[in-house]
Amino acid sequence: MPIQLNNTLGQIQVSDNCLATIAGYAALECYGLVGMASRNGLKDGIAVLLGRDNLTKGVEIRQVQNGVNIDLYIIVSYGTKISEVANNIRSKVTYVVNEVIGLDVNEVNIFVQDVRVST
Repeated sequence: MPIQLNNTLGQIQVSDNCLATIAGYAALECYGLVGMASRNGLKDGIAVLLGRDNLTKGVEIRQVQNGVNIDLYIIVSYGTKISEVANNIRSKVTYVVNEVIGLDVNEVNIFVQDVRVST
């Protein structure tokens, strides 16, 4: 279901897929992130690394009364502090979604699916 924003010029509808793509690209800009993982779970005990063409499979958007909640399923780089990577991603995604779309983000939940050596 698209998110509806109203302003003085009219109404804007933003699809969940569009919002997920924006959040996914914002997260990829953060240091310590190898990539996005599928939210459907693990395959043979290993998280599947998603390419840039299907980032939305690693992002879940939930509309709430005053904005949105965003769940990100990620793979972090080995040797980085997971809490710092998660905080950086949370800050970046909140800022970008607020600036690009003008939408309030209530929560950004980070689910670390795997740790890998980045190449």
